[in-house]
Amino acid sequence: MKASVYCVVYMCCILLSNGKEVSDTSHIMPLYRDPSPKNQPGRPYFHLRPPKNWLNGPMHYKGVYHLFYQYNPYGAIFNKTILWGHSVSHDLVNWIHLKNAIVPTKPFDINSCWSGSTTILPGNKPVVLYTGLDSKNQQVQNLAMPKNLSDPFLKEWKKYSGNPIMTPPHGVKPDNFRDPSTAWRGEDGNWRVVVGGLRNNLGVAILYRSKDFVHWSLHDEPLYFGKNTNIWECPDFYPVSINSRDGIENSAIRINLKYVLKASFKSHDYYTIGSYDADKEKFLPDDEGLTGSSSDLRYDYGKFYASKTFFDSVKNRRILWGWINESDSSTDDIKKQWAGLQSIPRQVYLDSTRRQLIQWPVKETENLREKHVSYFGKKLKRESLFEVSGITASQVDIEVSFMLPKVEEVEVLDPKWNDPQLLCSTKTSSVIGGAGPFGLLLMASQDLTEQTAVFFRVFKDNHNHQFVVLMCSDQSRSSLRQGIDKTTYGAFIYINHKDKMISLRSLVDNSVIESFGAEGRACITARVYPKISVYNKAHVYAFNNGSLDVVIPRLDAWSMKKAKGN
Repeated sequence: MKASVYCVVYMCCILLSNGKEVSDTSHIMPLYRDPSPKNQPGRPYFHLRPPKNWLNGPMHYKGVYHLFYQYNPYGAIFNKTILWGHSVSHDLVNWIHLKNAIVPTKPFDINSCWSGSTTILPGNKPVVLYTGLDSKNQQVQNLAMPKNLSDPFLKEWKKYSGNPIMTPPHGVKPDNFRDPSTAWRGEDGNWRVVVGGLRNNLGVAILYRSKDFVHWSLHDEPLYFGKNTNIWECPDFYPVSINSRDGIENSAIRINLKYVLKASFKSHDYYTIGSYDADKEKFLPDDEGLTGSSSDLRYDYGKFYASKTFFDSVKNRRILWGWINESDSSTDDIKKQWAGLQSIPRQVYLDSTRRQLIQWPVKETENLREKHVSYFGKKLKRESLFEVSGITASQVDIEVSFMLPKVEEVEVLDPKWNDPQLLCSTKTSSVIGGAGPFGLLLMASQDLTEQTAVFFRVFKDNHNHQFVVLMCSDQSRSSLRQGIDKTTYGAFIYINHKDKMISLRSLVDNSVIESFGAEGRACITARVYPKISVYNKAHVYAFNNGSLDVVIPRLDAWSMKKAKGN
């Protein structure tokens, strides 16, 4: 992935270790001494960041988790000198920053080492495929492997002498060919991999095959393509179980599987669920596929891009990471000396309807929880709110359930309301409705002049005999500062007509708010930069601005510790 008009670069790539603790510290990067926290009120403390400057990318395999990411060691903005940073963790929460893993040194990557993925070959041998920007500024795909497989931290890497192993095919421009995926192996023993691109104005997952992982041949047709999408960046292709939350290894060959194809374009990560015809080398979506429309499924409906999943064989789960970029200016980034961070790692699995994915923060995130408060049986009448006190509101994990006693009286959904983001921008948290808006006011000042509202509105869809929940993350009043992106985000959640309860979980980390609606059926990530409500001046409120009463059966909130390495 590379910089574009509306996004910066991200890379995702995972690796392995045998679970040993760090003893030799010669390879550890000295941590950057943070500027005074008073001058950096938005700096997150439990989301992964580099020691300084600009970050965007992740992944893992066995034992110790290795995270490789695109990194600019010379500044907090994108420039030509992009390389692979390297961090390791034993718990996906606390990190140790190692020395850079892959840096521009050869004609095939001299102008930058961009995104890629790791594949584990037979014999537990990790290899990396990555995009290099060569001496002609052409995007090519390269191969690298560890110098010493006995080193659990994989500190040193060597590049294949025959690089590049893939060059832009016919019909693909030199700057539209990047981001190889994790490879998978078919029943014939051959490897497959897809590379993101743009061909004939179609976003494509360009398919390659190889017997030895060194010599790759271009398949006649792409694995899949999409119209109206622009170039596909950071494609991802992986299987999911239809009857379990367990993760599936990329090369697994068995029944009872669905496949997920994801591509990054138009500043969002879109995915579709379907089947894989291995004989014809085709992905077959169950629904419309990737069309670039507002109806496409997304991992996250807010600031979340260039994501990557990996199969965690230790805990038999699939984990998703995404890059969260900044909402302030490049001048602000240079001043604070860092930009970009990783989302909380999320476990992903197929919903029981088999029509979408569920995402939920990995269990290890709960290890950061400290002081805990609970509320039970709170009733919220029209235009009422109450403060969730006793916790650190600027660094909090909060889970709440809302119940509508008179759910049968909710408004009927207008068929014209088909764009959730536009609907959230029109029906903000202060616009009174029937069932909603109700939810949480996060990073709020005491007088509510600053607030980020994460809330729901419930509608009745008479045509489909179900309820449609509009989930919104409203940044319009998130800060009194000027020159900040304050976009309001929205998503639809479809629930059973018998359901009277909907849940919300939000993790607040100063300038980052990750929210999970209806147990992870919709996710929205926001970046906010309050001017007043920072540190101990931040507050959390539960509110209801709907005409129907709302009951909170239970609300739990925990102050969150700082993660090590951040």
